[in-house]
Amino acid sequence: MTAYDPNNIFAKILRGEIPCFKVFEDDRTFAFLDIMPRAPGHTLVIPKAAARNILDIDPDDLAAVMRTAQKIAHAGKAAFAADGITLMQFSEAAGGQEVFHLHVHVIPRHAGVALKPPTSYKEDMAVLKQHADKLIAAIG
Repeated sequence: MTAYDPNNIFAKILRGEIPCFKVFEDDRTFAFLDIMPRAPGHTLVIPKAAARNILDIDPDDLAAVMRTAQKIAHAGKAAFAADGITLMQFSEAAGGQEVFHLHVHVIPRHAGVALKPPTSYKEDMAVLKQHADKLIAAIG
C-alpha cells in the first residue's frame, strides 16, 4: 500500500493551513463541512491521526471516527429535519477514494431527494456557514 502523504488536503485542514467550516473537534477527530456537498449538511469526519484509509488506521482511532460520525449523524438529522442519514467511506482509488486521508461522509437525507453527483457543485460560503451553525447548535 502507498504511504500516507502528510500534504494531502485534509492534513492541511487539520494543521490550519486551509480554512474549513468546522462543526466538531475532540482529541482524536475533526468534523467539517464538505464544500461540494451532495446534500445540505454533508459533513466529513476525519481522524487526527495520519491514516490513509480504513486499511491502515489504528482500530482505536477508527472507533473514535465512528463515534464522531454517529454524533454528527444525530445532529444532522435534527438540524436538517432529515428522514435518514447516509454514511460513506471509500478506501483506495479502486474503492472510490480521492483524498487519501481516512474520512467518513455523513449526509442528511430526505425521502425522495437524490444526492447531487460527487464534486458537481461548490456551495456558496454563506450557505455553508449557515449549515455549520445549524449543526454546531444541534451538537450542543
